[in-house]
Amino acid sequence: GLWGPLTALSPQDWEQRQEEDTLLIERILLLVRNVLHVPPDPMEEQQGVDGDASVHDRVLWALHISGMDDLLKFLASAQVEQQWALHVLEIISLMFRDQSPEELAALGQGTAGAEHGEDTRELESLRQRELAEKRARALQRPSRHSRFGGSYVLQGLKSIGDRDVVFHKGLHNV
Repeated sequence: GLWGPLTALSPQDWEQRQEEDTLLIERILLLVRNVLHVPPDPMEEQQGVDGDASVHDRVLWALHISGMDDLLKFLASAQVEQQWALHVLEIISLMFRDQSPEELAALGQGTAGAEHGEDTRELESLRQRELAEKRARALQRPSRHSRFGGSYVLQGLKSIGDRDVVFHKGLHNV
């Protein structure tokens, strides 16, 4: 299909990629950008029934069905494909051109908002339970435990200077 050169992208192919492959990939990205850049036709948008998807939305759906959105995510995140970053950024900005940030944020809060509140309550109860267990374990331990095993002076054995050797050793090893 049209996306053939893009579906063959992988980090291993990067070094073997021919210049013509690079040009073809760039042309495909520019084609997608130009298709998304077409402004909406107000006459056609008014003739549609309320609730119908706009032409832009249908193009986005076609890109999604074809897998182009996954390829764009790959190109945006692959270290070896940084040369396409500006093309991908422009395509993504055109994909969201009809959306306001407030609308996008509200979409994520719809059904997910209730789930998020439930998850937050569950996490808070788990946190409280963990804190209670920590307190219980702290009360079971002796109140004071010294990890200091002791320091000993070995008399008769001189260190680098004229002083006796100071030896640090835990009491359990004495």
